[in-house]
Amino acid sequence: MKTVAVLLFPDFLLLDMAGPIEVFSIANRYLDSADHYQISVVGTEQTAIRASCGVAVQADQFIDQAPDAFDLLLVPGGPGAYNGDHSAFRPWLMRAAQQSTRYGAICTGAFILGKAGLLDGHRVTTHWHYIERLIACCPKAEVCSDQIFIHDGKLLTSGGVTAGIDLALSIVAEDHGKKVALDVAKVLLVVMTRQGGQAQFSPLVASVAAQQSPVTVVQNYVLEHLEEEFTIERMASLATMSSRHFARVFAREVKMTPMEFLQSARIDKARSVLESTDWPLKTIAHRSGFGSVRHMRFLFGEKLGLTPSQYRKQFG
Repeated sequence: MKTVAVLLFPDFLLLDMAGPIEVFSIANRYLDSADHYQISVVGTEQTAIRASCGVAVQADQFIDQAPDAFDLLLVPGGPGAYNGDHSAFRPWLMRAAQQSTRYGAICTGAFILGKAGLLDGHRVTTHWHYIERLIACCPKAEVCSDQIFIHDGKLLTSGGVTAGIDLALSIVAEDHGKKVALDVAKVLLVVMTRQGGQAQFSPLVASVAAQQSPVTVVQNYVLEHLEEEFTIERMASLATMSSRHFARVFAREVKMTPMEFLQSARIDKARSVLESTDWPLKTIAHRSGFGSVRHMRFLFGEKLGLTPSQYRKQFG
């Protein structure tokens, strides 16, 4: 029997707790009793703990009475994860994470692990909206933005909210085989393997900085004229810089090359149109600057793991 514990704190996200717990609970229906997951909720407060949605949950045990080791210890996300004070329970968490077989975070629970130094030296992820914030918070971690979940040794992290279900399914598959995990996925009406990663949901191009600089001038011009043809030389001329100097400055300020920015901006534009119109793909490819449906389809597959038609079916 494997022990699974979820650590609760004020202002946690209820679905981050309930999603993975339901996966393990349903898995028990398909397992021999000796192989069951023994699920418990550990509270950082002795009273019922209120989730961000207002629901109060009574934990099974307070951290002072809880074991220091589990087969799996999970920390959910929520506003309390990235805005709360975790100093009171951090020593217990650090000790329990080190002694548990596996530990991890659902969604923004990564911030709690990160502030305890438990992400340092690992590949990790979190909800796409908080990627930049986690990078700033945990400079010693390798933060990835394009994956639903990541297993890195004994550390497990996942993207936004329902990605906790994906992570839990992957753990069941690892523990008891793909068939059991697939049976659980069917009960929950979810797919075992999602097409693509978090890039499907997140903008590939971050908001352009408000201050005017040669680079932001070029960025804004590109965003407003995506149907035009662009080369490094043309963008450099808009910034009144040499091509080599412009490419260096752009990459330093934007964290991607000028051509990567252009491609990502075109994909974002096409995604927006696919979500909001029934225009033919040929029209969307032209308006977004791809030149052809074939080129648009190739870049969608490379960046999002979906074709434009699949994207429209899923999000349109």
